[in-house]
Amino acid sequence: MNKKILLIEDEQAIREMLKLALEREGFEVTEAEDARAGFQQLQKQPADLVIVDWMMPGESGVDLIKRIRKNEVLSEIPVIMLTARVEERDKVKGLDFGADDYITKPVALRELVARINALLRRTSSHDEQGKIISGNIELNVASNLLKINNESVHIGQTEFKILHFFMTHKNKVYSRSQLLDFIWGQTTYIEERTVDVHILRLRKILKEKSMDKVIKTIRGIGYMFDETCS
Repeated sequence: MNKKILLIEDEQAIREMLKLALEREGFEVTEAEDARAGFQQLQKQPADLVIVDWMMPGESGVDLIKRIRKNEVLSEIPVIMLTARVEERDKVKGLDFGADDYITKPVALRELVARINALLRRTSSHDEQGKIISGNIELNVASNLLKINNESVHIGQTEFKILHFFMTHKNKVYSRSQLLDFIWGQTTYIEERTVDVHILRLRKILKEKSMDKVIKTIRGIGYMFDETCS
């Protein structure tokens, strides 16, 4: 499965050059010309990594990174800051506000690709075969397959997405509204009850293999994935 990169850059020529180069490396690239459009894009579909320019009309790249880090659903997405600023104090400022790495213009494409790959390796929960494993539960992201105790288990697409989210955000409590934002997107308006329905379906699937206890209900708050029960 190709990694998704969101490229936020106000200069069209630079944006097109980087998009072409990254697509040649096998990445799936979406674009935004400013911070506002970039954040809206992330709300619709979280990316695996964000590249953001520092200086843009309106909201700066630094301010956008602060918004991403404050967002419960998006906070763990790795971010590379792209800028013409070369002084050390600027680099420190960018990193202090939540950037994971810092690339100066003009961009050396081979270096950028190497840093992207390094960040993705560091933050990925997948092994080389595109699998996520927690105890006896295994998700194959490339083929959308679930295995429990090494046996294949049928699972619907939405339940797969919910389980994928939980297994990559273990031992943290998420409210129904947060789960709605991540699974269905922050621009989709459906009732929070929908989450309960799909959690019930997911538990029934897991119960077939006595694994339903991994999904905990936290009264008055929401749900969490308890890794110790997997």
